[in-house]
Amino acid sequence: MTLSALLGRVAYGPFSKALPAMGDTERAALEAGSVGFEGELFAGRPNWDALRSRGANRLTPAEQAFLDHEVRSLTAMLDDFAIDEARDLPPEVWRYLREKKFFGMIIPAAYGGLGFGHFAHAAVVTRIATVNVAAAVTVMVPNSLGPAELLLRYGTDSQKAHFLPRLADGRELPCFGLTSPYAGSDAASIPDTGVLCEREIDGRRVRGFEVSFDKRYITLAPVATVVGLAFQAVDRSRPEGEQPLGITCALIPVPTAGMTIGRRHLPMNSAFMNGPIRGDKVFVPMDWVIGGEAQVGQGWRMLMESLAAGRSISLPALGAAMQQASLYVANGYGRIREQFGLPIGRFHAVAALVSRMAVDLYASDAARRYTAAALDAGEQPSLAGAILKVQLTEAGRRAVTDGMDILGGKGIIRGPKNLLGVAYRHAPIAITVEGANLLTRALIIFGQGAVRCHPYVLAEMKAVAEHDERALGAALLGHGGHVLRNLWRSVAWAPVRGTPPADLRREAAMIARLSAAFGLTADLAMGLLGGKLKRLELLSARLGDVLSALYLASAAVWRYQVEADPKMLPFAQAAIRVQLARGADTLHELYANLPSRALRCAAPLLLRGTRQRRPLKDRHVLELADLLRDDPAVIARLCPDLSMPKSGGLRDLMQAIELSRAVADEWPALNKALRRTRSLEQAAAGARDPAAALAYLRAADRVIQVDDFAP
Repeated sequence: MTLSALLGRVAYGPFSKALPAMGDTERAALEAGSVGFEGELFAGRPNWDALRSRGANRLTPAEQAFLDHEVRSLTAMLDDFAIDEARDLPPEVWRYLREKKFFGMIIPAAYGGLGFGHFAHAAVVTRIATVNVAAAVTVMVPNSLGPAELLLRYGTDSQKAHFLPRLADGRELPCFGLTSPYAGSDAASIPDTGVLCEREIDGRRVRGFEVSFDKRYITLAPVATVVGLAFQAVDRSRPEGEQPLGITCALIPVPTAGMTIGRRHLPMNSAFMNGPIRGDKVFVPMDWVIGGEAQVGQGWRMLMESLAAGRSISLPALGAAMQQASLYVANGYGRIREQFGLPIGRFHAVAALVSRMAVDLYASDAARRYTAAALDAGEQPSLAGAILKVQLTEAGRRAVTDGMDILGGKGIIRGPKNLLGVAYRHAPIAITVEGANLLTRALIIFGQGAVRCHPYVLAEMKAVAEHDERALGAALLGHGGHVLRNLWRSVAWAPVRGTPPADLRREAAMIARLSAAFGLTADLAMGLLGGKLKRLELLSARLGDVLSALYLASAAVWRYQVEADPKMLPFAQAAIRVQLARGADTLHELYANLPSRALRCAAPLLLRGTRQRRPLKDRHVLELADLLRDDPAVIARLCPDLSMPKSGGLRDLMQAIELSRAVADEWPALNKALRRTRSLEQAAAGARDPAAALAYLRAADRVIQVDDFAP
């Protein structure tokens, strides 16, 4: 008997008890998607050549032209305050979205769509969202998790031929009903039931399902012409215990007898369309099931496999837009607004917030762009999508909050001149949808990552499930060597594999060290706690946070390498160090809470060299703020998706910043003259170019003013 077979026989009993039970829905989630660089981080052996091989984001000429023309024209039609007041997009915007096929970005040209890649899709949504979130959500949903994606992957030829051209040109507007009042984050437990039956239609017997359902929070439902629906299929003719067929996805045209649709929810009083869908004994013919009868019961797998792309693009794009807009607003307003005779951006408290916003943005947007590049290369990074969803939406919320702090009174006065108020109100929506961040952080990122990305755990679980002692033994031998290697890398030396950028070699070594410590800690926690770790959410959430920090830090290395802009080196270094500091601090917190005195005592040795005392000194923070304030190219690099709206406070600020360049060296004198004369015209009169000075002062005054309304 070989060593692996003997080891497997001895270990089979304890392992079968220690490993958590895995249901069909969890298995589908774990098997969906692919593993990318996050797998190397989990293994404790990041290879920088593998990271670099991903290459830069690319746009085709058609994609670039669409961004330069159609997207720019669309954003010039969007008035954030007017749309918010009307609680709807203007009719001309709806028409433009249909005519220019914004709803068909992911649909191939063969079916009449635009056939865009993932990075282009993300860029479109991000640019729209910097101007108006409601319009971005309206564009986002048909191109994300919904009928088009499901049809492309699983639809029958006749379903594709009928629906995809109509979805591409906007004749059909889709929504997708998954969430129910009693099944929110636990979407796999939806109670909506479809009973297999037959109905006579036009003189012939038609097989299908009689479905009753109650869905809520469904974006675009009030205006949808076709509803994607997930329900539990049941065959009552089968013996007890064999009746459930599984979650099934179908397309239901609007109107259909028994279905009620059209009422609205108002998520944070937003203008995008969202509402409930209800059905009472709605007959769904088998032809309406996505993929036909062969795909009955396969809906959860279909949804999980489709989620990797959608979750990596849509909500991260909204988070990136919030970050970019907030940084631009905070930095620009800090240059224009003066108090105590100084631009407020020069006050250290303000400068520190602006620097933090920029450093967070560099890392989070790097991760978003890297993941888009992976998607365009054919990967389906489901775990990376979960990381992005949490990290980008949380970073967006932080950025908007920091921006509001800097704006002060200007930020809280509602009206067309407000700069961030609508985004501030929208931030919780992105946090909540497509898997609440609390759930995703506590259960999914590490819970699925531990199995999906670990080099041996999935093999061990499969071996136990298949009663394969030899395979279990082989996996355990490999696992043991893996633990010993990470122990050595944690306490002694973690080699840098591959060739990172020379400017970031030290940071790459720090990532390698923390990655090894994380890999070792994950194994120790799983070995100590077994299946209980799944229920100890505070511990598993911390492990997920460390993996997320490593992913963002690594993406920042990739971004600096592919952009090759030495001007951004200080931001890349700061972004990496801040993420690593967060990860190391979280790892130390984890050890302090492990139910093992021995591991708590061993933490200083196992985590040696991972914690930075001061990831960023005050002088570094202020130097970053100076770069942001004094070099427009830096802001342009960090905020490439910022777009010009039709009107409102953001447009005023962008115009004021543009006009300021002609009088940049005269700012102090102009502002001093304005304080003395209290007249824009008199203050401008003494400038070298009075007309340019007056144009700037008027634009700056529009930025500083706020709205008031009749009583």
